Amino acid sequence: MASRRSRSTQATSSRITDEQIADLLAKLQALLPEYRIRSTDRVSAAEVLQDACNHIRSLQREVDGLSGRLAQLLAMTDSSNAQTAVIRSLLM
Repeated sequence: MASRRSRSTQATSSRITDEQIADLLAKLQALLPEYRIRSTDRVSAAEVLQDACNHIRSLQREVDGLSGRLAQLLAMTDSSNAQTAVIRSLLM
């Protein structure tokens, strides 16, 4: 019986409250550029999460593009150059 009670107490104490969820959503919303530009009073949690996912995908595409461009630039540089060697070592 005691173990059942302690599990119930742990489950209750590890639950996140509605207030905490609202606070986390507000913090997430503040990180998204779309919400910094437009001032919307009320946005659903689903919309904030969807926008965050879209933003992360956009950032990943940007990283992929920049990585490809960097690879092209490194391929065009003199591999015996000391600066190129330093850049390559930082990227590996």
